[in-house]
Amino acid sequence: MPTLTIAWFPPVEYFAILAKYSSVYVEACENYQKQSYRNRCRIYAADGVQMLNFPVRHRDGSFSLPIREIEVDYSTPWVEKAERCIETAYRSSAYFEYYRDELFAILDEHPRTLWELDLRIIRFFMQKIGLRTELVPTTEFAPDALDIHPKRPNGILRELGVDRPYYQVFSERHGFIPGLSVMDLLFNEGPASLEYLL
Repeated sequence: MPTLTIAWFPPVEYFAILAKYSSVYVEACENYQKQSYRNRCRIYAADGVQMLNFPVRHRDGSFSLPIREIEVDYSTPWVEKAERCIETAYRSSAYFEYYRDELFAILDEHPRTLWELDLRIIRFFMQKIGLRTELVPTTEFAPDALDIHPKRPNGILRELGVDRPYYQVFSERHGFIPGLSVMDLLFNEGPASLEYLL
């Protein structure tokens, strides 16, 4: 059973792994890692790839806290900005309107910790895609956890045999862009997302 790190609007690769297993471990004992998918994601906007992220609180100038203790910083209006960016990028996609309100409700509730926010987002997408994979938090640090990183290329989709394009709203302008948040897949493919991942 593989171990995955937590992620915010995880990339398609993350869900391709979830689709292959009945259960996976989620790393719950690591320290927070900056500049990772834990608090950022990649979406397909009109002018290409756009990064979204959110700030977290740190104590005494340190981020060296267990991932479950990292608090989301809501002192700036990042939720409204993220929702505007997502709306602008995906409002013309085929399925955005079906999922928008429920997804934005999670963000609007301002979950206190990064762990809670990320897990709720992951479970939302699992439910909408139709994945029944059990997520099992680790009880001790797993140094071999798979950390899909925004600055490191990976061959996960190729290794799993799902390395192929799907419809993207702006593909006529910029071509197919792989490695985006799973929201790109769900908003464009809707119920067919599960078939793509398998």
